[in-house]
Amino acid sequence: MAPILRIAGLSKTYSSGLQALKAIDLHIHKGEIFALLGPNGAGKTTLIGIICGMVVPSAGTVHVAGHDIVRDYRRARSMVGLVPQELSTFAFETVWATVCFSRGLFGRAPNPHFVEKLLRDLALWDKRSERIMTLSGGMKRRVMIAKALAHEPQLLFLDEPSAGVDVELRRDMWAMVRGLRDSGVTIILTTHYLQEAEDMADRIGVINKGALIVVEDKATLIRKMGKKQLTLHLRQPMAAIPEQLGAWPLSLREQGRELEYRFDSTEEDTGVPALLQRMGELGITIEDLSTQQSSLEEIFVNLIRERPATPQ
Repeated sequence: MAPILRIAGLSKTYSSGLQALKAIDLHIHKGEIFALLGPNGAGKTTLIGIICGMVVPSAGTVHVAGHDIVRDYRRARSMVGLVPQELSTFAFETVWATVCFSRGLFGRAPNPHFVEKLLRDLALWDKRSERIMTLSGGMKRRVMIAKALAHEPQLLFLDEPSAGVDVELRRDMWAMVRGLRDSGVTIILTTHYLQEAEDMADRIGVINKGALIVVEDKATLIRKMGKKQLTLHLRQPMAAIPEQLGAWPLSLREQGRELEYRFDSTEEDTGVPALLQRMGELGITIEDLSTQQSSLEEIFVNLIRERPATPQ
């Protein structure tokens, strides 16, 4: 099956000389949730702007469901919905009017039943006759999501959708996102809440200084690049790590009651059996032990720190 979004050789250099994107190649599959991660200024917003037709690329091509965003702009753009990071709504319009207007803007015929269901799903039905200027920030965010979904897009961008929203909205929003994915809508998410990406995404892309440095299935990325942490709970606390254990990178924690050992779980020799054997030979008694896998946040930080920003 052809990807819903196909990006090839995409680059963007602004008139100031800033190269915001460097030869981006990326395929997004229909019905997946793809998390695009990167520090501020990495190029995420520029990439989204190009796909949504708000920024003109310097080179390369973008196709949405087979439609070129430059040569067949109207068809391509009608398949894309965007929830921007910044709240920008028609303050004097009612909720109902602004959502219906967004639907008509993309050439969709009026459909009151669809708009009603959308507003109910977003807990906006009771606010349908209120002017947007009177709503709370969380409710305004819900209106932005409703506007993006009003024309029934196949590809939905969520640009930092959880920024400044309450816990209830965040929970409702992610439940809705999962429902959209189940119905075949493709979701591209940017977020600084890495726990959300870890919970929601099927695949992860990391962009840094305009270049994609990794695109990987989430579980595979964590398995390949994650570290494991072994914590050894000691019967007797240590004042210092014995010299005889110098071959292992150990850290002493909890006033000497815990030894911490970090290792690569993909290595054939993790060093764990030899460490436990050596501790037994030294008469160090272990009451308990536990292991913990690195989180996506730790992996992301290490990628940005260690990998050069060069195209894949």
